Amino acid sequence: MHLAKVPALGALALALTLTTGAAHAATLTRTPYLQRVGPDTATVAFRLDTNCSPEVRYGINGATNLVARSQASGRVHAVVLTGLTPGAEYTYLVEGCGAKTEPKRFSTAPVPGTRKVRFAAVGDFGTGGKSQKEVAAAMLTQQPELFVALGDNAYSSGTEAEIQNNLFAPMAALLAEVPFFAVAGNHEYVTNASQPYLDNLYLPTSPSGGERYYSFDWGHVHFVGLDSSCAIGLASKDLCTLEAQKKWVEADLAASTADWKVVYFHHPPWSSGEHGSQLLMRREFGPLFERYGVDLVLTGHDHNYERSHPMLGNDRAPSGQRGVPYLVVGGGGASLRAFSASQPAWSAKRNNTDFGFLDVTVIEGTLTAQLRTPKGGVIDSFTLTKQLAPREDPPPAAKLSIDVEGERGNAPHQAFFLATPPSSDTTVSWDFGDGQSAEGTQVTHLYNEPGQYTVTATASNGDTATTQVAVAEADTGEVPTTPGTPVTGTPQPSPGPSQGTNPPLSDEGGASAGCATVPMGALLPLGALALAGLLRRRRR
Repeated sequence: MHLAKVPALGALALALTLTTGAAHAATLTRTPYLQRVGPDTATVAFRLDTNCSPEVRYGINGATNLVARSQASGRVHAVVLTGLTPGAEYTYLVEGCGAKTEPKRFSTAPVPGTRKVRFAAVGDFGTGGKSQKEVAAAMLTQQPELFVALGDNAYSSGTEAEIQNNLFAPMAALLAEVPFFAVAGNHEYVTNASQPYLDNLYLPTSPSGGERYYSFDWGHVHFVGLDSSCAIGLASKDLCTLEAQKKWVEADLAASTADWKVVYFHHPPWSSGEHGSQLLMRREFGPLFERYGVDLVLTGHDHNYERSHPMLGNDRAPSGQRGVPYLVVGGGGASLRAFSASQPAWSAKRNNTDFGFLDVTVIEGTLTAQLRTPKGGVIDSFTLTKQLAPREDPPPAAKLSIDVEGERGNAPHQAFFLATPPSSDTTVSWDFGDGQSAEGTQVTHLYNEPGQYTVTATASNGDTATTQVAVAEADTGEVPTTPGTPVTGTPQPSPGPSQGTNPPLSDEGGASAGCATVPMGALLPLGALALAGLLRRRRR
């Protein structure tokens, strides 16, 4: 039977096809997580169970009126948002192929140099278990601006499945709203020198290490993430070397002018836990930290918490001399372990009975850190202070501005609009006040009805600007007060000899001989009468 010969069956088949397609809408196999968030950019990563070209809808003040479409058409997506406002809260959701997520929120990094930063740090959590979930939930309640992960993020071997089941699934709510900056641990290195871990994350990069080691600024804090597994020889030399990493980190620390410097990696230079101190990391990197003014070093590996006194060389820093405090924050979810020996003199605080994360606030020249438990307890608290140079007020941020050619005119009236966004990668959308819209920095629009129109331009970073366009009725100078409202009142005659009357007919030749100029309005009644007469004749 041919469907072409049976239209009803053909329509039924089409309806069934559409219904079947709707029933098989895409599903997110990995919910959105935030990567590479900066002052004016963010990456929203996620995965689907079918090939698709989805989009991210986002905006400020709870709106999701801006759109960024994925450049990929498969199942793995990382959508880059650009032109964002520093230090602003954005709402976003993922939509496409029948799938739509619930709105989530995140904040961009503040204006560089801003002297107020809050971040969280913990390692050794990737089990997928109850303790990990409790630590992640407690971290989210504190609303840190970013989350620094210290390695062993996906036990026990860092496989693709373990990264999904032991990292992304149990921490989905946290990673959807808090930007995630991680370093690899020895357990990620079990599988192909941490390649699955690198395939699943979108991290900052360095010229010699790619995403294995990197740095970034957040406010007035400079963060450096190192690959200690590479440094101690777990990677082949074609992937990563100690020498290249040392050379890069020295240049990076020397170039940074940030008020504070925080370094993080997996293997601890100072630890009295089960694994003990990683002496190669202490020997190779400790002098660089001291030379270039690192303020705090965060590590994991041992499943406990421990904070050293400020260290200088191989011992505690003498009174009055600057040292570097080293922390082990390895209570993120994996089973806690006993310390290998009694507490050494260099150890200021240690705990192996509570899971928890480090909550760090840096305001001006004061860094305050607390080890928080899922139940709200505080196991340790310490403060670092330093004298900062007087701050110069930054120049005011550039704002969206618009210009218009054709602010007034008679309908139909065309106006030209030009937007100057705060940066070259900022997109602009327009609302012309008459129900029509457009996108672009240069647009034209035709107004067919008289009215007073408010035109609004919205940049992708949330900036808005408005202007007015006044459109009068044809051949008058009157402007209605609302769009589409006709001019009321009695029009005034225009100056000139005719004063609104028709000129007399001429019996002589010339340009006006044999005809008269008649206003179009006068012809309309005559045409209507002629049409009515014609209709009456046809009825007869």
